[in-house]
Amino acid sequence: MDEVIQVTQWLSSITPRKKAKLFFFTTHADAPPPMVGSNDVDTHEETQLPLATTVALHNFKNIDEFLKKKVNTFSCYNVIENEITKTDYEYLRFYSACKYLDVVPPFLDLEKISAIQNKFEMTDEERDYRLLLDSADLVLEKVCDSLKPAGVSQMWTALRKDRNLIRGVKTIDIIGFFVDPNPTGIKECLSFFIVRFLQKADKINRVNTNRLERLIAQCDESSSCEEGKTIDFIIDSLRFYPTELYPFGFCLIMCVIEGRDGAMQEIEKTMEISRHLGMITHTEKNPAKETIELVKKELMKPKYQFYSSFTCWFMSHGDSNSMVLADGETIEREWFLTSFPDISTFQLKPKVFFMVSCRGANKFSLKGDEFEGQSATCDHYDIGSTLIRNRMLDITDSVRDISYVQPMMDTLVAYSTILDHLSGRANTHGSIYVDRACVLMSENISRGRSLTEILEHLSQDLHEILQETMDEDRIVYKQACHYDSFFRKTLKLPYTRHPKEDVHSAPQ
Repeated sequence: MDEVIQVTQWLSSITPRKKAKLFFFTTHADAPPPMVGSNDVDTHEETQLPLATTVALHNFKNIDEFLKKKVNTFSCYNVIENEITKTDYEYLRFYSACKYLDVVPPFLDLEKISAIQNKFEMTDEERDYRLLLDSADLVLEKVCDSLKPAGVSQMWTALRKDRNLIRGVKTIDIIGFFVDPNPTGIKECLSFFIVRFLQKADKINRVNTNRLERLIAQCDESSSCEEGKTIDFIIDSLRFYPTELYPFGFCLIMCVIEGRDGAMQEIEKTMEISRHLGMITHTEKNPAKETIELVKKELMKPKYQFYSSFTCWFMSHGDSNSMVLADGETIEREWFLTSFPDISTFQLKPKVFFMVSCRGANKFSLKGDEFEGQSATCDHYDIGSTLIRNRMLDITDSVRDISYVQPMMDTLVAYSTILDHLSGRANTHGSIYVDRACVLMSENISRGRSLTEILEHLSQDLHEILQETMDEDRIVYKQACHYDSFFRKTLKLPYTRHPKEDVHSAPQ
């Protein structure tokens, strides 16, 4: 069949709502700039003019033309082996969006998808189409789905009142002041236009969503929300780090085995909970400093920008400032913690570090006969599975900026013990902190708990456990853990995980 006819038939089979969403996902706001081998320039008009004209004319002709152009570009595209181009990113985003919306063109060359995935050095796990979807866009899609046409119209009216923001923007004038968002698919186009406009204007990004929240807050709840939704519910959904769908993130496990009884148990537990949470996991046993440098270099590869979060477990001996590696060399804990958050592929994404090591030799000792022989380190336990605001400072948009970010922002560091103190271990099960952390995360999956809630529970749980030193003094003591957070949103554990057999990927 002629390709033009195939494309026409494919477009005619897609509903207006799905066309709007496909356009939205395909014009991903955080797409990389033009790269080697690409003459395509992603302009403001290219991503917003089709949405504006669709809303103004109630006609999807320009979106259809945009999608046709994309399909034709991919059809003529020759995958270059040595370099990753902007078209490579676009092809993967387009494919994943089509897969997610269940509108994959029957004529799409999946062998090209596989060839592009090879260029990104993707493993079998990473070829799951869900990895390629942007979690922040999925959250914004849910915001749109939670609003009625009237709600999106009210957001538009509120946006139009901000004259400093919209002055001189042609696409704003094309839509006009009054909009009828009721025809099928128009609500979605208007909602996505607002979002992309705010992103292009550097008013919102995947972490900073205050400007969008303020637009939503101006809506009338009785007329703007879909059944079962509220303004508070919609705004709250924007206050979590976007980690939708699979995978939840990338997990790096580094564990020094030499001289640490139970270290293999630590690896098994952290691998199990990471996979249970839906993370793609990589393990380094007995890492040396060179290993750490190689891992940092690996994490800078383009494929890691598709991940929604980064988690690292580092388990070793240590003192107040350093961690001991397998070869006896030490590394400064501060050096380790400040070198990973600056990796560009995980910018504006949550980064969690579990630092499991002693930070000194002090211990909170418990004295008295009643404590003798009572210790978890002896393995005597089983492992279980607006008025006030009006009186405050008026912080205007002119003094706000979301472009420059301190490297440590969006990072959380969890320590197994407090400064200058021991971090306890069980004779056969390894770190008690690792064990209790994995148990609590496993028990709280699907309950909507945030990571910090679990860490607070962990602090309580761990401090109840009596431990005993392994030297001849056999001192009974307690351990206190804590965390330092630079988070700007809440990181929730996933509600559900998709079983492996549901994974759909391009042919290998």
